[in-house]
Amino acid sequence: MELTRITPRLHLLDFSIGQAYLWQDGGPEPRATDAELTLVDAGWAGSADRTTAAIRAAGLDPDALRRIVLTHCHRDHVGAAQELADRHGAEIVAHRLDAPVIRGEAPVPAPDLLDWEIPLYEHGLTVPEAPPTRVDREVEDGDGLGFGDGAVAVHLPGHTPGSMAVHLPRHGVLFAGDTVASVRGVTFGVFHVDRALALDSMRRLAALRPSVLCCGHGAPVTSDAADQLAAAAAAAAS
Repeated sequence: MELTRITPRLHLLDFSIGQAYLWQDGGPEPRATDAELTLVDAGWAGSADRTTAAIRAAGLDPDALRRIVLTHCHRDHVGAAQELADRHGAEIVAHRLDAPVIRGEAPVPAPDLLDWEIPLYEHGLTVPEAPPTRVDREVEDGDGLGFGDGAVAVHLPGHTPGSMAVHLPRHGVLFAGDTVASVRGVTFGVFHVDRALALDSMRRLAALRPSVLCCGHGAPVTSDAADQLAAAAAAAAS
């Protein structure tokens, strides 16, 4: 696995089912020597070695990882979080409503599946189950996340009760989790616990008008992201 550069400060890690994003803070021209790293989502259980190796191969120091922000509680997003955090001294951040699930104190909420989603969902269960994972900091809607020149949590109930996006307004970057997908274009996501709430959340994302849209599944959208997201939200509501 390699880091795929999206912008000078943003890289993608692709786990084939699900993906994570690495954000790099530092000087005007980020360098390995002054980088502070944030991982948005963490990939499967058992993938920590590959993530560490990919960061190092990109010329960055994995021990500069300061935080891992989890967009929601599903196994393909949480699995390697604690191993990476323990290894590199990072804190783990999640929304208050998904934190008990991530810690293993509550069950993963069951999605309301459409018939065509069932085989996709069953395929996703081939990803190793996430172990109970600590959450060092619980956040709410609008809370600052401490990176990206003002990154904020955006609560997106519907995919799971505590799903959230991560918005970097000064950079026009939006990490949307699984409320939205970008597989063969921007679309409404799948496997929602409450589809109506998730659609309301998608409309909220569209109102943010991002320049770069990073979804949990599918390629990052770096061209006409705001218009594509708005069109997808309108189509999903029709």
